[in-house]
Amino acid sequence: MTDTPRTGALTDIRVVDLSRVLAGPLCGQMLADHGADVIKVEPPGGDETRGWGPPFVGDDHSAYFDGLNRNKRNISIDLRSQEGQSLLGRMLEDADVVIENFKAGTLEKWGLGDEVLAERFPRLIHCRITGYGVDGPLGGAPGYDAVLQGLSGLMSINGEPDGAAMRIGIPLVDIVTSLNAMNGILMALHVRATTGRGQLVDLALLDNAVSILHPHAAKWFATGEPPERTGVAHPTICPYETFTCSDGPFFIGAGNDRQFRSLAVALGAHALVDDPRFLTNASRLGHAAELRAILGGLVGGIRRDDLADRLRAAGVPSGAVNHVGEALSMPQVLHREMVVERDGYRSVGIPIKLSETPGSVRFGPRPRGADTDSVLAEFGVDGAEADELRRAGVVSASDPATGTTDLGTLGQ
Repeated sequence: MTDTPRTGALTDIRVVDLSRVLAGPLCGQMLADHGADVIKVEPPGGDETRGWGPPFVGDDHSAYFDGLNRNKRNISIDLRSQEGQSLLGRMLEDADVVIENFKAGTLEKWGLGDEVLAERFPRLIHCRITGYGVDGPLGGAPGYDAVLQGLSGLMSINGEPDGAAMRIGIPLVDIVTSLNAMNGILMALHVRATTGRGQLVDLALLDNAVSILHPHAAKWFATGEPPERTGVAHPTICPYETFTCSDGPFFIGAGNDRQFRSLAVALGAHALVDDPRFLTNASRLGHAAELRAILGGLVGGIRRDDLADRLRAAGVPSGAVNHVGEALSMPQVLHREMVVERDGYRSVGIPIKLSETPGSVRFGPRPRGADTDSVLAEFGVDGAEADELRRAGVVSASDPATGTTDLGTLGQ
């Protein structure tokens, strides 16, 4: 369990993860996967995603929470109390990074605003995640992933041409924000190695949503015309879309003229190679409907596995459109260790493979407060003080074996 040695590139880094929901917790998990000592600090009521189910994993938390909080020790603190804020200050003295996504002004209210943090903890890297930033016309407003998908324009480009705008099927804005948060933290750690000082890593969901509008933003800058939805087809590459084989959907992406010629030959349609309508990507886009009908007729009688073998041999990027279970069962996914299991915990693996300092999945998400006593001891809180904090409802501890919380310690 938690006593499994930490390995990876970040074993000398300690992170206090105060964040909840997705972007912050996923950033903390990725740092933990690569060896950082990440301490997740939950409020008395817990991270709300513990209740985002079904499905639930045991009695303690949802599958949603399960995918974002592995490899972290867990302590529960009521940061609304002065004692909790004092305890947080003691934790930050020994931390390299703090991740938080509180409502704007919360840390200031606790006496831990940006200037105070920089003065009291000059080496601390403060990663702040908000919906829109803390200033400007929308500064401080709350924001969830789907709201930002809509506001940023992402939703407007997703869906069929004659259908409604659609939410992308994963919380893409949160995920991109978590990736950029990790990048920002690593850059700040790199700078600190030279300057000796930490800094604020400031991320807004809106900024990150806008940053991934390629190629639609580039097209708008060039033409001033809002992009139209193209469904599964690509707005600037043809063919780059889903077709229907005899046993299901199949995606073909011929990204250049050579790949298109290889596609035509592999399908036995040699006449397409010299057809003036399809010689270049621009001409293929101009005759996209005609080409779509031709290719659809050619692949309609072929099984997906057979077509995949044929096009892979021809060097044409392509593949079956799998459902999630099929994807997670693919031999290549398993070969790349992108499905992991530890003591009954199953999840996706670590996508960054480092040859000398590989990351690891050491244990699954911990019950809320499961490591409260051991974490307190590390920060100089002796048994008597810990008991007093528990009686006052400042901290709570769960039984690691059962995952149940002593609700009597929460003042409820």
